[in-house]
Amino acid sequence: MLVRERVVIAPDEGDVILKGGVGFIGKLYGEENGGTFAMGEHPLEPGILAAPPHSHSNEDEISYVLEGEIEVMIGEEVYRAPAGSYVLKPCGIVHAFWNPGPEPARILEIFSPAGFERYFEGLAEILSPDGPPDIPRLEELASRYGLTFHWEKMEEIMRHYGLRLQ
Repeated sequence: MLVRERVVIAPDEGDVILKGGVGFIGKLYGEENGGTFAMGEHPLEPGILAAPPHSHSNEDEISYVLEGEIEVMIGEEVYRAPAGSYVLKPCGIVHAFWNPGPEPARILEIFSPAGFERYFEGLAEILSPDGPPDIPRLEELASRYGLTFHWEKMEEIMRHYGLRLQ
C-alpha cells in the first residue's frame, strides 16, 4: 500500500505556474502517487483560447468544469460544457478548449499517466507578456512531452468563435 503524505488538498493549495488569460495551478504531481496521475487547475478568462489545437501521445486528459462554462473541440466536434461537466480528451485525438464567456471559468485537469503537469513549468519560461511566444522553443518543449500542435486549425477556431490568445 502506497502511503501518501497529502490526502487532502485545500482550495488555496497549489503551485501557481502560469498567470494571465490561461493560468495553471499545480495541485498534485505524479511523484506523489507513483506516476499514475496528476492534477492542476486552469483559470480561464472569457474569450481565451486555452491552447492551440493539439494532441497528446502519452496521456489522456479529463477536465472537470468547476466554474463557468467552456467549449471544447474534440476531433471535428465542438461541445459545450457547463459547470459540473466532465470532458474526456483521449490520447491521440486533436482537441482544444476555450472560455466562450462572458464569465471567467475554472477547470480541474487530470492527466493520466502523470508527467505532463511539468510541461507548464517549461511553458512559463517561454511565454512572454510582451509579445508572442518563441514558436521554435515552444515546439521543442512540446516534443519533449509528446505534444503535437495542429496550427492549421487554430486560425479558423479563433475567427469562428471570436477568441484571442493570452
